[in-house]
This record gives sequence, structure tokens and C-alpha cells, in this order.
Amino acid sequence: MTPTLDDIRAALALPAFDGVEAQRHMTPLARTMARPEGMGGRPRLGAVLALLYDAGGELALVLTRRPDYDGVHAGQVSFPGGRHEPPETLERTALRETHEEVGVEPERVILLGALTPLYILPSDYEVHPFVGYHAAGQPVFVPDAREVAAVLEVPLRELLDPASRREEEWELRGMRMMVPFFLFGEHKVWGATAMMLSEFVERIKVARG
Repeated sequence: MTPTLDDIRAALALPAFDGVEAQRHMTPLARTMARPEGMGGRPRLGAVLALLYDAGGELALVLTRRPDYDGVHAGQVSFPGGRHEPPETLERTALRETHEEVGVEPERVILLGALTPLYILPSDYEVHPFVGYHAAGQPVFVPDAREVAAVLEVPLRELLDPASRREEEWELRGMRMMVPFFLFGEHKVWGATAMMLSEFVERIKVARG
């Protein structure tokens, strides 16, 4: 059965939940979970939004595919989000970036809670994920072509289906490794986004017993 909003709220409010361990379920073995000691300065801060909405009587969430460009995250599937711009809060960053990338107005989103922050070594970012609900029905997405090549609408029942989880041997940054990912249609969701989705799924499972 598809989770309800009450299930989501309960999942995000779980006491003493180990978010890092839940993220590890979808972590490539060679991935660094923490910022290496000895790196100068501080990581850049970013925030993303797992935006939920009602799609024909069931909850779905939105993901975006980045355009192809000369960068470490080109073509990858991710949540809407981006770089923190002080003095705004991280929550505001997630809402602002979602508006800029897919056209969803911040005042239409109810923030439900947060997932565990995680570190991304290739871009030296500490990412703070938030979960929100679009209170005005199914959104009409208006993607920014400079930042979004495609909008993916994923029913939560597909996310919770164990068959959506796959693993393959890939070559990444010159190394062969086993990489877990979620498969939604033709799109493979891996790396930090898959780790955040993994925590979201595990929280829902625990909350629903």
C-alpha cells in the first residue's frame, strides 16, 4: 500500500534513527562517507528538496536529470536543489532552488522534515536534504532548460518496490566497482541521491512496522 502523509511524518520523526547506516545500503563500496582530514577550509553547503505531491490518489516525488555538460555531475538524476546562499536558511535554499529549477512556488510547499546530511567528495559539498509536500495538488512543472534536462515523476510505490533496486559493476574515476542504484524506467539513480532515497525508504519501512 502506498504510504500516506501521516506515514511520511512519522518516518521523519523517528527517534534515534541511524540515517547514515540507512544511506549505506545504496553506497558504492569505494565511496567516502566523510570529508577527508587535511582538506583545507570548509565544504560548500547545499540543500535539496524531496518534493511529494498527490498524483491521482497516490503520493509521488519529483527528481530531475541534469543536462550533459563538462562537470562531475553531468547527466545524473538528482533532487531539485543547489548551493546555499547566506544569510538564507538551508530550508530556504531547498525551496528557492526547487522554484528556480522546476517552477514550484515556495509558498505552496509544506516542509515535513529533514533527512541526514551527507558529504559529496567530488564537488566538496555538504548536502542537507529536506522533505516537503505540495499542498496545492499535482504541480505543473516548468523546468529551467539550463539546469534540468528532464523531470521524473516517481510514485512512492515504485520507490518502495524492492525490484527497483539494482547493482552493476561500473568504472568510476578510473576504478571498477559495484554500484547500487534505483531503476525508474530508463533512469538509473545512484550516488548521493540514491543514498538519500535509501534513507527515506528505510524510515518509511520502520515507521510502518
